[in-house]
Amino acid sequence: MEPSMKEKIMKHSIRLFESKGFSEASIQDIVNTLGVTKGTFYYYFSSKEELLTQIQLNYIDYMLEEQQRIIEQPDRTWKDKLSEVILMTIQAIEDRGSSARIFFRELLHITGDSLDLIKKKRDQFRLNVQSIIEQGMESGEFRDDLPAEMVAFSILGACNWCYTWFKPDGSKSDTEVAAVYTEMFLNGLKL
Repeated sequence: MEPSMKEKIMKHSIRLFESKGFSEASIQDIVNTLGVTKGTFYYYFSSKEELLTQIQLNYIDYMLEEQQRIIEQPDRTWKDKLSEVILMTIQAIEDRGSSARIFFRELLHITGDSLDLIKKKRDQFRLNVQSIIEQGMESGEFRDDLPAEMVAFSILGACNWCYTWFKPDGSKSDTEVAAVYTEMFLNGLKL
């Protein structure tokens, strides 16, 4: 199925925002890459900020859906669920690299209600990770002498920072990176 014009605008904008940055990429740049007029752009988006907001929401909504799918697996341990969320987060950076980079570095260009909505969804993603940790602590799968909130922030900080250095064709695959992170967070550096 042929992508809609709205999808094409978003796809081309993601590439432009990644290469030039949100501030430097203009609406004219976006429409020039598509060979359409500004009127076409404004038919779908009221502003460049609205477009960026939609890109951000598409990414975080995808992440939340995938995370929820993992959490709802009744036959998986909390350790398995945490490991799968770590892998999913790194795979999303690999599979949706440009969107991921925009998601992490361009939030500062969103304001008002849009910013509040995106922050709420980001917070929910973190709280879901924290809940996995807390439930793993309650079940005895994880040690319970560390603050779950701090552990969740640490895990997400490590995973999210991958967008700056992880290369799908590099020396480690997404699965290998996730395995190292999982081992590090679940077992630490103790002997």
